[in-house]
Amino acid sequence: MPEQPLQVLRGRLPDVAPPSRLDERWRKVRRLLVVRLDNLGDVLLMTPAFRALKRALPQATLTLLASPVGAQVGALNPDLDEIIVYEAPWVDPWARLPHDSQREEAMIRLLRERRFDGAIIFTSFRQSALPAAYLCYLADIPLRLAASSDGSGSLLTTRLRPSGGQLHEVERALELVAAIGVPPAGLDLVLAVPEAARQEWRTVLTESGLGQQPPRPLIVVHPGCSMPARTYPWELFSMVIEGLVAELGATVCLTGAEHEKELVERIHARVAPLQRQWVLPLAGRLSFAGLCALIEGAAAVVTNNTGPMHIAAALGTAVVALFALTNPPEQWRPWRVPYRLLYREVPCRLCYQRLCPYDQLCLRGVRPAEVVTATATLLAQHTQGISSREQERERAGEREEWHSVVRSESHEQR
Repeated sequence: MPEQPLQVLRGRLPDVAPPSRLDERWRKVRRLLVVRLDNLGDVLLMTPAFRALKRALPQATLTLLASPVGAQVGALNPDLDEIIVYEAPWVDPWARLPHDSQREEAMIRLLRERRFDGAIIFTSFRQSALPAAYLCYLADIPLRLAASSDGSGSLLTTRLRPSGGQLHEVERALELVAAIGVPPAGLDLVLAVPEAARQEWRTVLTESGLGQQPPRPLIVVHPGCSMPARTYPWELFSMVIEGLVAELGATVCLTGAEHEKELVERIHARVAPLQRQWVLPLAGRLSFAGLCALIEGAAAVVTNNTGPMHIAAALGTAVVALFALTNPPEQWRPWRVPYRLLYREVPCRLCYQRLCPYDQLCLRGVRPAEVVTATATLLAQHTQGISSREQERERAGEREEWHSVVRSESHEQR
């Protein structure tokens, strides 16, 4: 089928898919598998597409196939009915999984036993959907949708040819489900924080003694990242924290996962004693839901291009992102929330490296004082009484209308 030109659709967000648009084969789906196998931020960016599917197919159960870390986001998504955890060998950047074909055979059996009617495979613009498509093919899932620039043969029953340009990953996911006639049902990321998680972080803060002090702006600093090339130097993070406390009068929660304890403790120990009294190291001390609740309650988050950046965006918390140019900012920036991206332009821009051979010039050139100034700017906007989401929508002109570029009939049916 020849490709048709791009169309720009304008109007209010519909609550359900118009009956005339939804692909008839997919309308009959009762058990739908959605696949996203990498990190938690990647899964979170798919949530507007998950919501669109739930609204368009209200009779269907939605099951997420995700990595262990990605499954944490799924557990806080009310649009998902079930989660299956799977570590896929093709999404293993450090090649740590042992060669074990029985692991894949067991997953194929599990998916086949669940008798899914359809599978939608979400990937980033640089990933191939075909390994996951083959998994679903072997599991006898009859309908299989994904975006792929490569020839997919019989692996996909609906193949979307990715559109040109640098769409944000949220837009790419919405473009994918639009290929079967599913329109957006909202543009915000979806993350539901339980009340118990809010009480969890408040208790930790109170027990530390910081929660009993006179009100100070609460800022979350999350220094870790799964990719070293995207991680701001730890010693500079210490200087950032000193500036946040000394210049902004902030209380700083220094967060991290259990395996990031050593990093967090090293940064905390380097902070000058006068400022350190206002810094609470929390690596490994909060549940994932508790971390989300803390970010929700914070005035701002300072972090790398990593999961907590997207968590903050989902919860309406302003973000200062130390954004390494390993990846395109246009595709991965914080979504629909006030933010500042800090980096230095470098000749090796968009290298996609996990380890930087050039001493992280795109990050190391950002001075701690710039990070503090950017945070102060966002806090000033917050104190003017304009909510994070309202600011972003005003800036984008999206109060009443949604603007989505989709490819019309640019997919192949089988």
